[in-house]
Amino acid sequence: MPDLLIELFSEEIPARMQAKARTDLKTLVTDGLVAAGLTYAGAHALSTPRRLVLAIDGLTAESRAVREERKGPATTAPEQAVQGFLRSTGLTLEQLEVRDAGKGQAYFAVIEKPGRKAAEIVAEVLEATVRNFPWPKSMRWGTGALRWVRPLQSILCLLSDESGAEVVPLDIDGIRSGNTTRGHRFLAPEAFSVSSFEDYAAKLKRAKVMLDPEERAGHIWHDATNAAFAAGLEVVEDRGLLTEVAGLVEWPVVLMGRIGEEFLGLPPEVLQTSMKEHQKFFSCRNPKTGRIEGFVTVANNDPADHGATILKGNQKVLSARLSDAKFFWENDLRTVRDVGFEGMAEGLAHVTFHNKLGSQKDRIGRIEALAREIAPLVGAKPDLAAEAARVAKADLQSAMVGEFPELQGTMGVYYAKAAGLPEAVADACKAHYQPLGPSDAVPIEPVSVAVALADKIDTLTGFWAIDEKPTGSKDPFALRRAALGVIRLVLGNELRFELFPLLLRGVFAAELSIQNVQLRSVEARLTASSRKIAEHLSRISSDHDEFDEALQVFASLEATGAKGNNEDADEDFWPSFSSEVSRKLSDLLAFFHDRLKVHLRDEGIRHDVIDACLAMPGNDDLTLLVKRAEALSEFLKTDDGENLIQGFKRANNILTQAEEKDGVEYSFGADPKFAEDETERTLFAALDKAEAAIAPAMEAENFAAAMSAMASLRAPIDAFFEAVQVNTDNQVVRRNRLNLLSRIRTICLSVADLTKLEG
Repeated sequence: MPDLLIELFSEEIPARMQAKARTDLKTLVTDGLVAAGLTYAGAHALSTPRRLVLAIDGLTAESRAVREERKGPATTAPEQAVQGFLRSTGLTLEQLEVRDAGKGQAYFAVIEKPGRKAAEIVAEVLEATVRNFPWPKSMRWGTGALRWVRPLQSILCLLSDESGAEVVPLDIDGIRSGNTTRGHRFLAPEAFSVSSFEDYAAKLKRAKVMLDPEERAGHIWHDATNAAFAAGLEVVEDRGLLTEVAGLVEWPVVLMGRIGEEFLGLPPEVLQTSMKEHQKFFSCRNPKTGRIEGFVTVANNDPADHGATILKGNQKVLSARLSDAKFFWENDLRTVRDVGFEGMAEGLAHVTFHNKLGSQKDRIGRIEALAREIAPLVGAKPDLAAEAARVAKADLQSAMVGEFPELQGTMGVYYAKAAGLPEAVADACKAHYQPLGPSDAVPIEPVSVAVALADKIDTLTGFWAIDEKPTGSKDPFALRRAALGVIRLVLGNELRFELFPLLLRGVFAAELSIQNVQLRSVEARLTASSRKIAEHLSRISSDHDEFDEALQVFASLEATGAKGNNEDADEDFWPSFSSEVSRKLSDLLAFFHDRLKVHLRDEGIRHDVIDACLAMPGNDDLTLLVKRAEALSEFLKTDDGENLIQGFKRANNILTQAEEKDGVEYSFGADPKFAEDETERTLFAALDKAEAAIAPAMEAENFAAAMSAMASLRAPIDAFFEAVQVNTDNQVVRRNRLNLLSRIRTICLSVADLTKLEG
């Protein structure tokens, strides 16, 4: 069984595209070979900046012959049907067989496909792969029609076994396959022939090419850490940069340099970012001081002067880059000294956040108001949280963040400290963006938590207010991430508060911003009612009594015109407005619940368990909701839990059917004196005991204890159903037993809505 070696040699492939290109090459070729009838033992893809390589082991020498029989139309069928069958098989009428088909005779086609040599199949598959390769960006050069990421220069395609190697003949737009390749562009540019993958890899290594990207990355990291250690430094780990640099070189040579003394006072994040983004340098840190004092660069050459010339040129460019960074840093500090950090934020009044929601300064005002409301709920001082909210995004106006957007928040910490602001306020400048993803840390300092929650809730309520919600896979404003961020902040800090009032405040503030944007627009044609609603929203936002009145209306989702004593509110506009806000709030809370389901599903809690808890009161208290769901999930893992659920469902089904049949609700009047069987009396006693235990446990939010008390009902319920017939002919006994089932249902539903559970 031969082995297959493919190399597609080109000009430099962008490092960011190489990993996916390796996967695509392997998938397209192997899938194509299998579809054509070949099998293989193993395959692996490799790459360097100038080549994509695929090695396939144990390929079958040829595909098997295939014989297929297909039944066609009856011999009496219309001519059109017969001709269609002939076209689908590629045969003529004379080549068809006539056979008995049970209800008459029919045409049968016998299609025989002989086996084909592997070389023929490989040529077809590889040409299709090259012509249809899914590069994110590709180019056409010369006069041909072929598109490739960079000009394709040669194709190596070789089948080899014990008897030798043969070139698979292939011609793609004048590029003919062969058995030759080239080594390093500068160190070994001459062409050479190969006879197998082992021969190919060995000769490339002698020609100064490390074929395996993992090997190149390991070599770079090994040499970089050794060089840094020798200089008394340590390399700052950056896996992404390491992968990128390994994709830029074929023969990595690590060189280490020092950063000029005049730049050592810059924040380490500035040095790291500037060197990484502009020059792909690794930063080297002094472990004693934490300062970035050196750098590691990786050359794609092995110079005779051991890299002195390369380092000299790199340090010259680096000095120019860091001089810019130093200017930005000093200019920003001067601005902070002159106008204060809050003064720097004033420029955000001229930066649009969204054309319907106003400027970044408008948004900061909304976040400040929310942070002040949230602060007592998370143990922060309201004034401190409000101050942190006012400066949290001030660094967006800094020259440094203008040059390096990825430093937003990080620079805010430095500038806030330079302005003499409290440490909690400074830390919130960066922490309020967190968590940025599932692996990102969750802030725990109260001021940071308050501002982080306010920031994310404002984002969600703002875009919900203007109906810019995620659709399908599209989420341009990262609203799913914001909702998950709120959930992780609440659960990670075990916070206890109702989310609904905060969402309502956020929506009110967003609606007010929408009205104010219209008021500021010279093209606005506002009705009197629109002005009045803006005034009314402004009063609600600032008056706690008016907000509490509005909250009562919206919490019940009854949009009946929550005007209260506000005579200025328009009679026609406010009811329809409040109805629309109710709809948006209900939808937004459902969005949070969907995100929570995803979060808890990753922790092993079933979606139907979460649904059973969502149906209970207080479902906007996320910590309480999760606590209930976790207890119910653990309960259902026990035999008592599973069996009790079945008993509950049996009781609920019998009761529901009886209520529908009789047209009455059996919810009162179960009396032990009408019990005819001992199991009934035992069940009465068990229900009394469980009810006495469950009620205080639920009041104390001790869901585990409530579930345990409910589990004690399993045996008496099972015994009851085994011993008695509920729908007996004695109507008094029947009614008493149905009321007894109602007690079972009521007690079980007091813990969670068990009707939502599946199975």
